[in-house]
Amino acid sequence: MVKPKKHLGQHFLKDDNIARKIARQLSGHGNYQQVMEIGAGTGVLSRFLLELPYTVYLLDIDSESIAYLQERYPELHAQGRILLNDFLKIDLSPYLQTPLAIAGNFPYNISSQIFFKVLEYRQHIPEVVCMIQKEVAERLAAPPGNKAYGILSVLLQRFYKIEYCFTVPPHVFLPPPKVQSAVIRLQALNTSLLDCNEKFYFTIVKAAFNQRRKTLRNALKAFLPEGKTHDFMSRRAEQLSPQEFEELCVWIEQAK
Repeated sequence: MVKPKKHLGQHFLKDDNIARKIARQLSGHGNYQQVMEIGAGTGVLSRFLLELPYTVYLLDIDSESIAYLQERYPELHAQGRILLNDFLKIDLSPYLQTPLAIAGNFPYNISSQIFFKVLEYRQHIPEVVCMIQKEVAERLAAPPGNKAYGILSVLLQRFYKIEYCFTVPPHVFLPPPKVQSAVIRLQALNTSLLDCNEKFYFTIVKAAFNQRRKTLRNALKAFLPEGKTHDFMSRRAEQLSPQEFEELCVWIEQAK
């Protein structure tokens, strides 16, 4: 049996009922026909994903897990659907000829980086169902005005509807993590294009939250046009919705 490796942040799910429940959160939103599981591990979630009417790819960075999965699912191995790779480094283009959903029990130490890659390929990824640290899940789903609301909350909520599905206790993992976990679902919104420069939008959101205790007039001083002001200037980053950040960026671009 594959042993969980601390340096990879592995916590193997061992509860079939939870795994089945995670798989059932995939709704087919966006008419995708294929799913990539990140961190397939020992295949506890994979088993239920493979019962669904999708072409499923199992991805893991751990060669021992991959060898185990290849032995367990020889047909998938023969079809090239068991992938020894790092999701943060893999070239996704061969898998994006049609829409691709993402699923998995994400390694908690790289979950934010995974979401940034999802954002990069958002026009091809209509749905994400994943288990992450509960605190991070709450942050991503937090509305404006909430203390948990932050950079990733804004960026993901601008392009995805985010639902907090359910909480998962530590004892269903081997080894049990020291934190609670949660499953969330992201479903792509129809408005994937911004009215402003995308890179500038990301820059403004990050700059605003890097000094979140300051008003936007002070936090964004380096970006604002001289002698002009906006109604948002007296507010703080956590008080602006994703759409209001977009409105602010459009105003800055037009005012300069």
